[in-house]
Amino acid sequence: MNISIVGGSLGGLTAACLLRDAGHEVAVFERSPVRLEQRGAGIGFLPATYRYLHERAGIDLAKISVPTSHIRYLDALGNVVHDESHNYLFSSWNTVYASTLDHFGTSNYHLDFEMKNFSQTPDSVSLNFVNGHSVESQLLVAADGIGSMARNTLIPSSKSVYAGYVAWRGMVRESTLPASVCQQLSDAITYFVYPHSHILVYPIPDHDGRVTEGDRLINFVWYCNYEVGQELTTLLTDKNGLLREVSVPLGLVTESNVASMKAMAQANLPTVLSDIVQATAEPFVQVIYDVEISRMAFGRICLLGDAAMVVRPHAAAGTAKAAADGWALAESLEKYDSVPLALEAYQDSQLALAQNLLARTRRVGAKSQFLNTWDPQDPEVIFGLHSPGN
Repeated sequence: MNISIVGGSLGGLTAACLLRDAGHEVAVFERSPVRLEQRGAGIGFLPATYRYLHERAGIDLAKISVPTSHIRYLDALGNVVHDESHNYLFSSWNTVYASTLDHFGTSNYHLDFEMKNFSQTPDSVSLNFVNGHSVESQLLVAADGIGSMARNTLIPSSKSVYAGYVAWRGMVRESTLPASVCQQLSDAITYFVYPHSHILVYPIPDHDGRVTEGDRLINFVWYCNYEVGQELTTLLTDKNGLLREVSVPLGLVTESNVASMKAMAQANLPTVLSDIVQATAEPFVQVIYDVEISRMAFGRICLLGDAAMVVRPHAAAGTAKAAADGWALAESLEKYDSVPLALEAYQDSQLALAQNLLARTRRVGAKSQFLNTWDPQDPEVIFGLHSPGN
């Protein structure tokens, strides 16, 4: 088939690779005029996320990720109060994106193609782009992210629901930190949980994808509650006076908000973690939202990744869910001769997966941000796509 994928992030790219492998003619249309970049985004590198790169692209995971062998919790004085052996892999969004795009190639990866509208018949889907181009395909895969134009068009009642908190994020190069700090943080994901908040710290590849000690980055994700209204509006108004909805990107958070956040870190975090936050030159903010829908398949159109359901990041499974959607879609199209039937089967499996993941991440977020019942020994706080640890 001739397949159009709108959205060239990790989910769209993974689906593109899989569908091309299956023999389809695949084109990816990305609205950004330049290659995507998220300079500060570390990710939990779950099996679903790296499956394609490992199984199909033959990439050595040791070259694109950083392993940790412990889950460690600190108290307010920086003392270790819980330490268990547990293996995770961490990478960066940039590293995984670059590896996947390098494999897919750029000949059918089109930048500066923002979808304007679309329509379908029983046999095809027509896409019109803001730049004036039009395309006709036999299948449209909408992987256009949390603010999906496709989702909003197909399900006008869908909405993003603010979870009541945001994630402050940032990173520091290992080489700039004292050796004692690197030794304490480089072999583990390190948590500090206190009333109505928690922070986690872990190592990731640097901006060039290097994973050797000293070249890596120490990445933090710090969940903080902000009230709807003036408090949240002030936080989300960037240096240029623009009110952001989903995130305030790296380099655009106002100096006053950065100063306030760093003061909050000094007042609340253990010194070793506060020092990481203080040393971060350009922290950024991601708003935590839920998006819950009841359909992902619409004739010859399907939603994928964050364009479908948006889940909280507490299971480290957002990119894994998008990648799993790509695998499920490719398998359904191979199994069924009818595109609508294939998409219905895809919807049945992936909607259930997303709904389960959303419910679990809501529970985990509530434990730390509102109920203050987070327990390091609670198996539900372990990362995983299908279930904790899986």
